[in-house]
Amino acid sequence: MSTTAVPEVAVTTVDEGFWTRARKTGAVLLALGLLATGLFGALATGEQARFTLSETEGGAALEINGTVGAILFGIIAAAAGAALLAGLPKRWFTLVLGVGLVAFVLSFLCWQVSAAPEGRNFMPLVNIVRGTFVLALPLIFGSLAGVLCERSGVVNVAIEGQLLMGAFSGALFGSITGSVWVGLVAAAIGGAVISLLLAVFAIRYLVDQVVMGIVLNLLAVGVTGFLYERLMQTDAQKYNSAPRFSNWEIPLLSDIPLIGPALFRGNIFLYLGLLLVLVIHIGLFRTRWGLRTRSVGEHPTAADTLGVKVLRLRYRNVIMAGLVAGVGGASYTLALYSFTKNMIGGKGFIALAALIFGRWSPTGALLAALFFGFADQLATYLGAIGSSIPSQFLAMLPYLATILAVAGLVGRVRAPAADGKPYIKG
Repeated sequence: MSTTAVPEVAVTTVDEGFWTRARKTGAVLLALGLLATGLFGALATGEQARFTLSETEGGAALEINGTVGAILFGIIAAAAGAALLAGLPKRWFTLVLGVGLVAFVLSFLCWQVSAAPEGRNFMPLVNIVRGTFVLALPLIFGSLAGVLCERSGVVNVAIEGQLLMGAFSGALFGSITGSVWVGLVAAAIGGAVISLLLAVFAIRYLVDQVVMGIVLNLLAVGVTGFLYERLMQTDAQKYNSAPRFSNWEIPLLSDIPLIGPALFRGNIFLYLGLLLVLVIHIGLFRTRWGLRTRSVGEHPTAADTLGVKVLRLRYRNVIMAGLVAGVGGASYTLALYSFTKNMIGGKGFIALAALIFGRWSPTGALLAALFFGFADQLATYLGAIGSSIPSQFLAMLPYLATILAVAGLVGRVRAPAADGKPYIKG
C-alpha cells in the first residue's frame, strides 16, 4: 500500500507599507470629494434640488439648495476619504467607502438637478429605483448563470450569447404562438443550447473555456442576426411581435412609500430574479448540492475521491446556468422591446463583471448588478433632463462604472480554485 505525500503550500505575505489598498482608495476618494466640493459646488445653482418620493414632480419630496447640497456632500465624501487615508480600522472600510461614494453621487446630483431647466429640476426616486431594477434584470440573471458555472469550475464568458439567444428565442416563439409562456420556455431552452455547447466542448473536449465562450458569443450574434434578417425583418408581425408579460401588483406591499411602487408592481422577471437569488444562495450554502458544487469548483479531485460525479455535476450546472441566462434574455423581448440584432449590447460582459464584483456570491452579484443598473438608469435620467454632460459620455457611464468597480473597488478577490481548469479523471 502506497501513500502520496501532499506538498505543503508556502504562504507568503506582501508588506504593502504605508500605501495599503485602503489608503490608496482613501486618497482617490479624498480627491473626488474635493473635486465635488469645488467643481460641483461652483456649477450648481441656488435653485432647490428636489428628490420626489413619487413618479412625478408632485407629492412629498426631499429638498436642498443645489449649491449647499453639492458642497455639503462633497465635504462628506472628502472626509470619508481622509478617514481611510488616515488608516481607519479595516472593519470600517466598506461602510466608510460606501458613505463616501454615495455622498459623491449626491453632490453630483445636487448639481445636475438644480441646474436642470424649469419643470425638470426634480428627480422622481420611484422611477429611478424602478428603472434600476428593470435595467439590472438581465445582469442579475446573467451573473447568476455565471455563479452556477464558475462555482462548478467552468468559466462562463458566453453569458452574452446565452442572453442574446434567450431574447431571440423568446421573441420568435412568443410571436409564432402568441403565448408569453411558450416564449419564456423557448428563451430558457435557447440559453441552454449555448450552455450545452459550452459544456460539451469545455468539459468533454477540454477546449479553452475563455476562447470557447467568445466563439459561442460570436455564434449567437451570427445565428440570431441571420434569422432576424431572414424572418423578423421580412415579416415582423408574424415573427417579432411577441406578447408582453403584464405587471403584477402585490396588495399592501405595493403601497409602501418609494420601495412599494418600484418593487411590488413589477412583471414576472423581477419577482423571478429576486427569487432565484434567494434560492441559489440557499442552495449553494445550505444544501448537499451546494456543498458538492463548491467542492467541485475548489478541489475536484478530492470531490471525486468522496464519490461526487464531477463531470456530471458540471454538465448539470452549466446547462442550468444557460436556462437562467435564457430567461434573463427574455426579460428584454417579453417585457420591454422587440428583438433587434445584437440587442444585448455587452450586458453579458457587464454581468460577468458583476459576478466578479460580487465575489462569486448570488447576493453579491445582485448588489453589483443593481450598482450597474443604477449607472445605466442615471445616464437615462440625465439625458431626459437635458444635462450639460455630452450624450456620448452619458452612454459610456454604465461601462465606466464597470471599469471603476472591477479595477478600483473590488480589490483582491479569489475565484474558485479550479475555475477554468479542466478535470481529467485519473
